[in-house]
Amino acid sequence: MTVSYANTTKISVEAIAQRIFAFRQITALDRDLLKSAVMNGLDPKDHSHINRLCHAIQSGLILVVE
Repeated sequence: MTVSYANTTKISVEAIAQRIFAFRQITALDRDLLKSAVMNGLDPKDHSHINRLCHAIQSGLILVVE
């Protein structure tokens, strides 16, 4: 399935992060959604969510799945 960036720009970084933490994994779709959000610019709150996700991935709390 192909994800169109035009269709994904309405989802907030916070919502994406909440979903990732709820399932304790980050999928290819999640990564595409985050890329789309980053392309639209990030505010300090978004940076905080991204940093939290990165730390959780590095710590092994979030599984990266293909």
